[in-house]
Order: sequence, then C-alpha cells, then structure tokens
Amino acid sequence: MRAGVLYSAGDLRVEDVPEPVPAEGEVLVEVSYNGLCGTDATEYSKGPMMVPLTTHHPGSGHLGPTILGHEFVGRVVSAGAGAQEWVGKRVASGAGVSCGSCAWCLRGRTNLCRSYYTLGLSTHGGLAERVCAPASTLAEIPSDLPDVEAALAQPLAVGLHAVTRSGAAPGETVVVMGAGAIGSFILAGLRGHDGEVVVADIDPARLAAAEELGATRTIQIEPGTSGAELGSEVGRPVDLVIESAGAPGSAARALDLVARGGRVLLVGLSKEPQELALAGVVLREVDIATTVAHVCATDLPRALDLLRDRPLGRLLGVTEVPLDAVVEQGFRPLSAGTAGGKILVAPSRG
Repeated sequence: MRAGVLYSAGDLRVEDVPEPVPAEGEVLVEVSYNGLCGTDATEYSKGPMMVPLTTHHPGSGHLGPTILGHEFVGRVVSAGAGAQEWVGKRVASGAGVSCGSCAWCLRGRTNLCRSYYTLGLSTHGGLAERVCAPASTLAEIPSDLPDVEAALAQPLAVGLHAVTRSGAAPGETVVVMGAGAIGSFILAGLRGHDGEVVVADIDPARLAAAEELGATRTIQIEPGTSGAELGSEVGRPVDLVIESAGAPGSAARALDLVARGGRVLLVGLSKEPQELALAGVVLREVDIATTVAHVCATDLPRALDLLRDRPLGRLLGVTEVPLDAVVEQGFRPLSAGTAGGKILVAPSRG
C-alpha cells in the first residue's frame, strides 16, 4: 500500500510499505481522509521531535521511519480478535491510545494515561491507504455525516476538551487568543456561550473566519501588543482567557489581560522558555489551567454530533489533496504558513 513516511526533517516520502495486519483488539481502516495539522507540519519541517524514526507495529512487518497522520477517518475492512463488530462501519479515530487500567484511565482522564501514545506521532498513523487502530480509539460516524466533515472530529474533540477544561460559565466574557486551527475548533466548541466571546489574532483572514464561527467581536493585534493594550480594546473585565497561539509572550499577555479572580487556560505549546511575572497573578488570585489532547470516549462522539448539527468544512475552508502530492500541496504550504483553511489528504486518489 502507499503511505507518507517521515525519514527526517524535510524528507517525507510517499512510498510502498507492507500491508498492516490488525492485532487483537485492533481494526484495519481503509482511510478516506487524513487531516494535517500544525504538529504534522512541525514534525516535517523541524523534527522529528515526537516521531520516532524506527517504528514497528505488531503485524505490520514495517520496521523503519514512521507513517504520519493522527486525524483520520474511513471504513473498517477487517479486524483482529475482539473487534469484529466494527467491520463495515465508518469510523473516526481519536488516535490517542490509552491502557484503560492505570490510575488516570480509571479516573476517566485517558489523555493522561501512563502509557499514552498517539497513532501517527508515536507509531504508524493514517497518512496511508490503510491503517491499524485499536478499537478503543474509534467512534462510529453517524450515517448522515459525510466523511469530509467527520475528518474534522479529532481536532474538534481537542477543542471541546479545552472548552470543558476552561470552565466557561454563562455570562462570562471570554477572550480567545489565537484564531488558528486549534483556536477555531475552540471557538466552535464555545458556540452557544451566552457571554461575549472576543477573538484576538494578528491575521485579518483568520479573524474573518472567527466571525463566521461565532465570535462576538474580533480584535487584530500586533506581535508586540501588551495585555494591557488588548484589555483596553476589549473594554470590560475579562473573566476567562484561552491562550491557543503558543507564540512567544502569549502566556504573559494572557495573564496580564485576565481580570482579578479570573482564569487562564493555556492551550498553545510554546517552543521556547518564556518569562512570566507572577507576583501580580498571585495577588489577583488568577487561576491557571492547561489542557492536552482529548478524552476519546466522550469528546470524540461529542465532536461528531456537533459536526452533524453544524458542519464546519465550509466555514474553515477545506482543501483536499491526493496522497502523492501531500508534500507539495500539504506539508510545504502548511510549514510556510501559506496554507488557508484545513488540508485533508485523500489517500485513495493516489
């Protein structure tokens, strides 16, 4: 079968690899779409950081560089023992694999599993014609939801988990800092919030998309805009700041912006250490929380239900590319910051 295999920074090859065979509790998914995200672009352009360059999947016979892809949907074509009931179903995979028995899993926090790993980052993923996935990572796609919309479920689940972690309460003023991919999915998860939802970003095109996704107001900022300056633009106390950009200085800006007794949720991953002045944060009794990934069993089905009720493909702008063109039409523009909207790879196109 054909797959997109990462060998080193800037070296992703679409090539023939052995056909994977599902182990016990796993299924074989014929991939209809695999979404690309900023993490994939970073692994391609600057990595590998999380991706191992020697990966072996039980039954695959493939020992070597890793097949990327952690946002995939498709149809189950075969299954190992204990997963036969999935054969023939259209599924979305959450891609995060947990053990189900450690202390964190038993508390329902499977994203913090002691043995957690991610398909397409820790081992072979869905940037391929077919991929093996544990049945525990799957959710069945509703019959009236097209695959092209269902392919957004995994990143939307991450956004929904972030909104849950934020504790956004009715009537609160919320500022989302960063209207990129994850910020957009967080904004989609905030739909129905009855307080003001302000989105701040440096890119006017992203802000225009944020308005369509339901932002009450948008504010264009500069990289050096301070929290105090942004607060003047907002014009009212900010109860909750969700920082999804991960840019240098963004965490400090979020902490400066939030009101006395407010909350800051850190979502974006900063690549460099950042200085934070914490005395004022302590004196204002500001709560700081973080979020990572999603809980597959709850957040993924919620994401599919939301997509069925409110399709996001048109609002986000979906571009479909064939597997053989994934470097030129996918990874390169995504890494350069010139890709608009969401890129979905269709492996069956070649």
